[in-house]
Order: sequence, then structure tokens, then C-alpha cells
Amino acid sequence: LHPSTPHRFAPSPCWLLCAMVLTPALHAQTATEPLPTLDQCAVIGAPTDRLNCYDRLAGRAPAPAVPPAAQPAPGEVAAPSLLAATGAPLPPESAPSTSLASKFWELEPSDKRGVFNFVGYQKNYVLPLHVTSRINRAPQSPTQAAVAQPDNRREEAKFQLSVRTKVLQDFGLPGADLWAAFTMQAMWQVYNHADSRPFRNTDYQPELIYVVPTTAGLRTLPFGWQWRYTQLGVAHQSNGQSDPLSRSWNRVYLTAGLERGNWSFTTRLNHRLKERLENDNNPDLTDFRGKAEFTLGWASGLHTASLMHRSTLRSQGRGSTQLEWTYPVYRDQPNGLRWYVQLFSGYGETLSDYNFRQTSVGAGVSFLQF
Repeated sequence: LHPSTPHRFAPSPCWLLCAMVLTPALHAQTATEPLPTLDQCAVIGAPTDRLNCYDRLAGRAPAPAVPPAAQPAPGEVAAPSLLAATGAPLPPESAPSTSLASKFWELEPSDKRGVFNFVGYQKNYVLPLHVTSRINRAPQSPTQAAVAQPDNRREEAKFQLSVRTKVLQDFGLPGADLWAAFTMQAMWQVYNHADSRPFRNTDYQPELIYVVPTTAGLRTLPFGWQWRYTQLGVAHQSNGQSDPLSRSWNRVYLTAGLERGNWSFTTRLNHRLKERLENDNNPDLTDFRGKAEFTLGWASGLHTASLMHRSTLRSQGRGSTQLEWTYPVYRDQPNGLRWYVQLFSGYGETLSDYNFRQTSVGAGVSFLQF
């Protein structure tokens, strides 16, 4: 065309097609939010989010979402994935842990959940029926006179509430955490209509627990066992009563936690803190209740069981043994409500009964596993 000749631009079919396709997309993007700038994209820390920001700026479609992993069948433990969303292997410290002890005490970096998340500690349960072989009708101790009790029934209800929370994470030693815990156990004479259904005994126990994971080089033990952690704790336990029914003690303890597949084993040594005799409501408590605790646990499929034994480390006729078994009420919710059976035999099922021997069995449900 001659420069002086007036003319009009005639759009080709290709340009018309591109305009028809891109205009709605650009309009939708503008309607939702403005495009980011290069500076805004550059300050984003997460690599995936930063890349998505650059893609939006360049007009590229976002990457397709990664399909969720297949869910395990009921009662089946899901194998942890060692691949990131990009398909690259995760670093060892970020790989999900398969250790139940690590998940419970958050020993590995991948299991850490921060502070002030309240979770279960000791068993949380409600036993609508708890039957004991004997009722302590006159609790006493060397420094407290016997007190006659109401006509309590051997059939009662028993429940326990126990929670813990981490208050300091990665505190002191590598990977170590400081936990605070509180446990309340109660015996309720719910079937005793004549005496207006009183609470026969209630024990309260606050604790501080310092948990130190075992380093990888020290974990391996004979026969496939792993030394997973060590605990240093301080605890106070009291029944909240006034004299002459008051019972209490303070202690520090040292615990070692071991694990082998579906099995766990903990051993705990208690050291009672001394009190002045005139203030001590139960000076012989550890002679009956025991100075050491050994607990063997088993978790396979949907069943769990544990066997706890308290020992005085001297007398064979004292201490106690407790057996527990659980099974989920709903098979597809193994961490929810569970059927719970408890069998106890020996001294010290409650603080008031620390020097009283009995055998009891209870049945009900447990909850708030951890």
C-alpha cells in the first residue's frame, strides 16, 4: 500500500479466535483479584507457592492438584509415604514416623506438633460397673486414726480423666520437650441410693515431665528392641481430703521407654520426697504401693492390651498388678471410643487404699486415646 493511501486493519480469523478465548479468562482473573507483581512473587518463601505466583503473572494455568493418597482399610495401619507432592524423596528428618512411642511423645521432628495442644495422657475411661472384692470401711495409717466409712457397696462406678500438653518444645537437650499433665481418678457410689450416691474417693495428680529422645546411635538393644526415650518427672498426688482422711505424697521419677514392633515396655523408678513426720499422712506408702513400675504394652490391629506391675523391690506380697484391654466401638474409628476392661489386684488402687489389699474388675469405654 502507498503510505498516503488510507487503509483499515482487517483482523484475521486467528486473531478473532484468540480474542474470543482469552478475553473471558482475563476478565475472570481481573474480576477475582489483581495480578501480582514480580516483587510480590519474589518475597514468597514456599517454593511451590512462589512458582504458582510466577505462573499466574505469566498467564499459565496452575499445576493440577495431587490426588489424595488412598485411605487404609478399617483396622489397617497406613504405611507412611516418603515422597513429597513433587515426587522427590523427603529428607530423613521430615519422613513420617512409624513408631507409636514417637507419635505419642513426639520424639521425631516429623511428629512434633508444637506447644499447648491438649492430648490424652494416661487412660481416659468411664467404667459404669466396677466391682471390688473388698471395701475399705475404716481407712487408717500410722499417723492417721481409723475413720469409719458409710455402708459403701462393692459395686460402684469408676472413671479417670487424664490430659497433657507440651509447654516447651526442643528445650535443653536435642529434641527434648517439657510436658505438663493432670490426672483425676474417682470412685463413685452411684448405686448407693441410701447414702445419696457419694464419691468414695477422688485422687488428683499434676505432673511435669521432661522427655528426652534417645539418639540414633544409642537406640539399638538386643533382640530387636529400641530404647526410644528417657523421662525425668516430678509429681504430686493427693486425695484432696482433710485430716484424718488426707493422703498425699510427692515424688520424682526416672523412666525408660522401649519399643519393638507392636510391643512396648516402660520401666519407672520412683523416689519419694521426704516430709516431716508430723506432716506425713502416710509415711509407709511406698512399702505397700511400691517404688517401681513396669508396663508391657501390645497394640496389633484393632486390639490393645497392657500389663502394669508395681513393686516394692523388696517384699513379694505387696505392690499391685493391673491388666487392661481395649477394642474400638466402631471399627472404622480405632482412635475414637473403645471398649475397655480393667482388672486390678493388690495395694493402692486409690490413695485411701494404699495399705489395703483388694481385687477389682471394671468394664466400660475409653476415649481421648492421644
